[in-house]
Amino acid sequence: MGVVRLTQIDGKLPNLALMRLSAFHRARGDEIRFTRSVYRHLDEPSYDAVYGSAIFQFSSDRVERLRAEFPDAIIGGTGTRSAFTVEQLPGFAESGFDYSLYPGFEASIGFSQRGCRLSCKFCVVPWKEGKPRAEATIAQIWRGEPHPKHIHLLDNDFFGAPGWQDRIEEIRAGGYKVCFNQGINVRKIDEEVAAALARIEYRDDQFRRRRLYCAWDNLKDEETFFRGVDILEAHGIPPRHLMAFMLIGFAKGETWERIHYRFRRMTERGILPYPMVFDIRATDPERYRRLKAFQRWVNTGLYRAGIPFEEYDVNRRRGDGPDERQGNLFRFNY
Repeated sequence: MGVVRLTQIDGKLPNLALMRLSAFHRARGDEIRFTRSVYRHLDEPSYDAVYGSAIFQFSSDRVERLRAEFPDAIIGGTGTRSAFTVEQLPGFAESGFDYSLYPGFEASIGFSQRGCRLSCKFCVVPWKEGKPRAEATIAQIWRGEPHPKHIHLLDNDFFGAPGWQDRIEEIRAGGYKVCFNQGINVRKIDEEVAAALARIEYRDDQFRRRRLYCAWDNLKDEETFFRGVDILEAHGIPPRHLMAFMLIGFAKGETWERIHYRFRRMTERGILPYPMVFDIRATDPERYRRLKAFQRWVNTGLYRAGIPFEEYDVNRRRGDGPDERQGNLFRFNY
């Protein structure tokens, strides 16, 4: 029997890798110490194993701090650019998911499929997970009564995997409410997919409102993006149900005019935009600072209050005003 430290470096949702590790070590009789702190505290014991998981690449400083505090720590996740997975640990045996790490979390979470059919340059999923493949049924993801039939699906490309029609029917027939947390690919929407989405109870990550997450990252995809929006609307899914992540700071030659154009096109249609800033701190810190200010201006809803971005104080920091909403950048999940 040993003592194991599990460190969730970032992310608000339960971390599946740490949940699997916890279940594995508990089955062996080990004591689990779960924390979100990357620092070693004075009252901490000498651990038999230390694990860390980072989802986002902007957590690199926290990753390095954990490594400095625990040089022998095993750290994985897409935030580390590492392909290492829990299955590669010596002696690892699948023991399920330990939800006790997150006592306030009532929903169920998991993947019905892994991998992706696309090869976006900014995305690590195809490199890490490969081509689409089935992973689990909805019933296997749900942890059963007395928990609500609320499912966080972490699939990176739900409609790109074989058998998605069976999962949709399972969601509908089973009365599940589903959050497609990592988003759907609006560019690939067709009549069959739109009709399927219209038949199920899709929700936001709080399961409070109708919400589909999607993305418009590149201006050249304007036509295909809005074609998908039109198809969804024709099947009864209005644009106001869409939250669109818009990657900024990545494309070469990107101008502020193009950023504002994407933003305006979506808001004029009723879509809720959510800017996601690519990390260019090392190459262009001043531009990164302004892009982060734009993100705060949008995500705090100041544009709806009639405050032009040109009049927004770009030196504001989180904590100076309303907290910006925290979403998971799909394509970069563990």
